[in-house]
Amino acid sequence: MKSTGVVRKLDELGRITLPIEIRRNLDIKEKDALEIYVSDEQIILKKYQPADIFTGEMDDLVDYYGKKVSKKSIIEMSKLIGIKVDSE
Repeated sequence: MKSTGVVRKLDELGRITLPIEIRRNLDIKEKDALEIYVSDEQIILKKYQPADIFTGEMDDLVDYYGKKVSKKSIIEMSKLIGIKVDSE
């Protein structure tokens, strides 16, 4: 991890503003979702990318009741209950 040299203060609601240079470099646009991680005493922001709720894979996702599931997981679960599926 490298320092950008940018220091920002929290406002009265606990918000910070990400500098435009960082947003451009990371292709973060207005309204993009960011995931928040905590590691020891660090707060880490990561641009959110939906992933399979079972495996974390990000390829061939299907939306199922607001959750993301990969086609691969669906095929694997089908096999578990004995349903044959043609995987194209």
